[in-house]
Amino acid sequence: MFIFIGAIFSLYTNYNSTGVFLNSNRKLPIYHVNTKEKKVAITFDVSLGEEEHTEEILKILDKYNIKATFFVVGDWIKKYPDMLKQLSKSGHEIGNHSNRHPNMTMLTKGKILEDININDARIRQITGKGTKLFRCPEGAYNNFVIDTVKDAGYYCIQWDADSADWMEKGADIEYDRVIKNTKPGSILLFHTSARYTPENLPKIIEKLKSQGYKFVTVGNLIYKSNYTIDNLGNQIGNSSK
Repeated sequence: MFIFIGAIFSLYTNYNSTGVFLNSNRKLPIYHVNTKEKKVAITFDVSLGEEEHTEEILKILDKYNIKATFFVVGDWIKKYPDMLKQLSKSGHEIGNHSNRHPNMTMLTKGKILEDININDARIRQITGKGTKLFRCPEGAYNNFVIDTVKDAGYYCIQWDADSADWMEKGADIEYDRVIKNTKPGSILLFHTSARYTPENLPKIIEKLKSQGYKFVTVGNLIYKSNYTIDNLGNQIGNSSK
């Protein structure tokens, strides 16, 4: 769930002040979708931790008739299978966030696939269907991880509007981070266990709605074929959205 210092340092050292990844050969997940439409996707990373806020978050999303994408970890599923079932039955999209939340840049291809497949099986067992969306634990990846995830049939999803809610530095700080960075095609990142997210979520939704934004799942935001990903992590389709 958490973006650890090592992962942040890895990203920072490959990123320059203009927002361009320095290594032109570096392969990237989808950070953002290039679109003219004012639509965005709300996503939650669901890892370990007590389930203090998930029910409240679901009520908020239901109030605004919004379907979000929840990237779930297998260890969390083992602890809260009924909650996963509720997420799915409520019409929210489920993404794979690994089984044990390892830093996948430290694993072999076999271990990466094993971890992903175990979690996919857990998701299928409870929801009756798998997923084609994957988010790297800790936000950590390299070319090898990206290729392995893609070869396994998944779209690798990152984010471009990060609440950093896991740091719990304050509701206003988290709110400002999201509003400042959201643009058409943005993927917003939250965590179900974060302290201020239930407080901020309605305010963020209402603010973005007032600006003309619509909310869709990641699966309904991204291009499924005929696309490229540039050196900013923008997914660009051959035709305009």
